[in-house]
Amino acid sequence: MRRFAGMILLLGICHLLPAQRLTRYVDPFLGTGGHGHVYPGATVPFGMVQLSPDNGQEGWDWCSGYHYSSNTIAGFSHTHLSGTGIGDWCDISVLPLTDTSEASKPRILIPFDHTNEKASPGYYSVKLNNGVACELTADTRTGHHRYTFPNKEGWLRFDMGFAINWDKSTAGMLQRIDEHTIVGYRYSTGWAKGQKVYFAARFSQPIAFHKFINDSIHTDQQAFGPQTKMLLQFNQGTTLNVQVSLSSVSPEKALQEIHATDRLKEFKAVRLAAEIKWEQELQKIKIDLKDKAFATRFYTALYRTCLAPVIHSDRDGAYQTWNNKNKTFTNGSNKYTIFSQWDVFRAGAPLFTLTQPERVPDLINSLLARYEDDGLLPVWDISTWEANTMTGYHSVPIIADAILKDIKGFDYDKAYQAMRASAFQKQRGTPAYIEYGYVPQDKHGWSVTMTLEYAFDDWCIAQVAQKLGKTEDYSLFMKRAGSYAKLFDAKTGFMRARKSDGSFIEPFDPLLSEHGFDGQYIEGTAWQHSFFVPHAVDSLAALYGGKEKLVAKLDELFTAPSELHGDNVSIDVTGLIGQYAHGNEPSHHIIYMYTALGQPEKAAKWLRVVADSIYKNGPDGLSGNDDCGQMSAWYLWSSLGMYPMNPTGGEYMFGFPLIKKAKIHLPNGRSVQFQVKKINAAQGGIVRIDWNGKQIPVRSITHTELLKGGILTYYVAK
Repeated sequence: MRRFAGMILLLGICHLLPAQRLTRYVDPFLGTGGHGHVYPGATVPFGMVQLSPDNGQEGWDWCSGYHYSSNTIAGFSHTHLSGTGIGDWCDISVLPLTDTSEASKPRILIPFDHTNEKASPGYYSVKLNNGVACELTADTRTGHHRYTFPNKEGWLRFDMGFAINWDKSTAGMLQRIDEHTIVGYRYSTGWAKGQKVYFAARFSQPIAFHKFINDSIHTDQQAFGPQTKMLLQFNQGTTLNVQVSLSSVSPEKALQEIHATDRLKEFKAVRLAAEIKWEQELQKIKIDLKDKAFATRFYTALYRTCLAPVIHSDRDGAYQTWNNKNKTFTNGSNKYTIFSQWDVFRAGAPLFTLTQPERVPDLINSLLARYEDDGLLPVWDISTWEANTMTGYHSVPIIADAILKDIKGFDYDKAYQAMRASAFQKQRGTPAYIEYGYVPQDKHGWSVTMTLEYAFDDWCIAQVAQKLGKTEDYSLFMKRAGSYAKLFDAKTGFMRARKSDGSFIEPFDPLLSEHGFDGQYIEGTAWQHSFFVPHAVDSLAALYGGKEKLVAKLDELFTAPSELHGDNVSIDVTGLIGQYAHGNEPSHHIIYMYTALGQPEKAAKWLRVVADSIYKNGPDGLSGNDDCGQMSAWYLWSSLGMYPMNPTGGEYMFGFPLIKKAKIHLPNGRSVQFQVKKINAAQGGIVRIDWNGKQIPVRSITHTELLKGGILTYYVAK
C-alpha cells in the first residue's frame, strides 16, 4: 500500500515539471573548489535544512564544510552556510558505517571518489569507499536520507560534537523515543553565539541496538554532553530511509514537524517535489540554451541566489533567540536568518525585488524583528546572533530599496524608525562619524570604508525620509551622505584615512592591504574602496576635476599592478584584474561607473573580460566567496546587460549582455523579453538600445519603467 501510494503521489506531481527542465543546467559542484565556499548538498529554495556532506577537514576553504579538493566524508549535517568567509553551523551530523571499529573516535573520515558523487538541485548522492550508497534530499524543514548498505547490517552514528573551524559544541542531547525514533539537540558557539538546533529523526527500519559514546551522563535511553554521539544498528534490509526534522525551539516541535511532513512519504516523491520547487524558481528567468556552458553558469548562479537567507522559524512561526527567548513571528509566513548584508545589498537584494516579490516582506519583517528584539537592525544575523561582521549598516539600503519601489507587507514607519536608529547607534564608529563628519582612523579601524558606506546608507535614509515627508531628516541625511568628500585626497586621487585632527595617515601606499580590525580599508586596498560613491557619481567626478579625469582613474584601476603590499594582506582580495578585485564585493559596481560617466563602451570591454576570466564552469568556477549569492547575483544582472550600480537608486545601469535572448517574469504578471542583435559599428559594446520599439539612451532603465514590461533590444557591435 505504501509503495502504491508513493506511485500515485509521483504521478500526481510529475506533470508539474515542464518539458524543458532548467534544473539540468545547474551544477551544485561549481565553485566548491577554489575560494567559492559553497556546498553541493540537498536543499529547497531558502529552506531551513541544507543537508550536505562535510569532509571533516579544517581551514578557510572549508567554510561550507566541503571542498572539492578533499576525498573524505565525516558525515552529512543538516545546516550549512553558502559562500561565506567564516565556518559555522554543520549541525546534526549523521554518518553511515559498515563496522564499528572506529565508532568511538572523535572524527571518522571515510574516503570516497568524486566519480561516485552526483548532485542536482534538491539531491545529492555519493558511494563511500565503505560500500554505502548515500542519497540525500530535502523539504523545507526536513532532511531525507536513503542509505543502501552492502549487506543487511548497517550502522548510523549521530554526532552532536561535530564542528568545523570557529564552531564548538557546548551541549548535546540524544534520546531514543521508540524503536523508530530518536530526538536530540546541539548547542554551539562560534561565529553564532548561543546557537541551538533541535531535531527528531525517524527510521524506516526498527533500531536493533543503540549505544551512547563520549557522553557526560546517560541513562539507557538518553545521553547528554557536548561531544555526545549515538551509534544505531539496523539489520532488516539493505535500504534504510531516514527523516530528520529541525526546529529552532525544542525536540517536541521537531517531532511535530516529522508528523506534519508525513513520515511515510517516499524518498523519490520528496526528491521530485524538491526539483519542482527549484524548477519554479529557475523558470522565472528563461534564456537561450544553445550554449550549454553559459546556461550552466547562468542557472547555477540563479540557483545560488536562492540559498540564502534561510528560514529560521518553525512551521507555526515559533523561534528561539540566541539568549533563550521563545518568540513567534507574526508579521508574515516565515522568519529568516543569514542575510550577509555587506554583500547582498549590492545586487542580491535588488534582484529579489524582481524574482522574490512575495518573499521580500517576510525578509524585511525578519530584519524588523531584530530591531524589535535588540533596538537595532542587524548587520549580519546568524541564528538570531548579531555577528556585527563587516562595515556599514546595510539593512538600511535593503529596506529602503523596497520602500522606494512601493513593495508592501511591512510597516514603513517602523522601518524608518529602525533605519534612523542604526544611523545613531552608539557603536561601530558611528558616534565619531557623527562628531567629525567622517570616521577618524585614530578613533576606529576601517575608517575609510566605514565613512564611505555610512555616507551611502545615509543617502538611502534620506530618500525614504523624502518619500515619507520628513523634510528635516531629508536635509540632515543628505548632508551626511556627502561625508565621503572629506576623505578625498586630490593629490593622489584616492579616498584616504584621516586622523581626528584632520591630517592624512602617512605614509600612504594604495597597494597596502591590512587584514585586521586596525586596517584603513576592510578586505582591500585604496584602489578597491575609493570608488564607493554609487549615489553621487557626478559629484565624485567633480572632486577629480571632471568626468574625463575620473574615467582616467578607472582606467588606471585595471592596469595597476596586481599585487598587494603589507605583512598581513587580506585573503579575500581575489579575482584581480589590475587592482579591480572581482572576487570581493567592493569592486562589483565599479565597471558600471563607466556607463554612468558616459563611456559605456569601456564598461562593455571590462565586463566581457570579467565574465570570461572570473566565471567558469567546474569546481574552480568562482574566483572568490559567493557570499550568500552576491557573486552569483552580479553574474545574473550582468548577463542580462544591466546592473543596480546604485543598489537603492531604482535604476539599472547598462553594461553588455551576455545572453542571446532572455525573458524575465515580473512581479506584476508582466514580462520583459531581452533581444541581442549584432550590427556593424565603429565603437564597441552596446551601440543602441530600443525599449518597446523606441530608442533610449545607452545609460540606464528605471525599475518603474521595467515593470511596465515589453521588449528590450540591444544592438551590439560585431
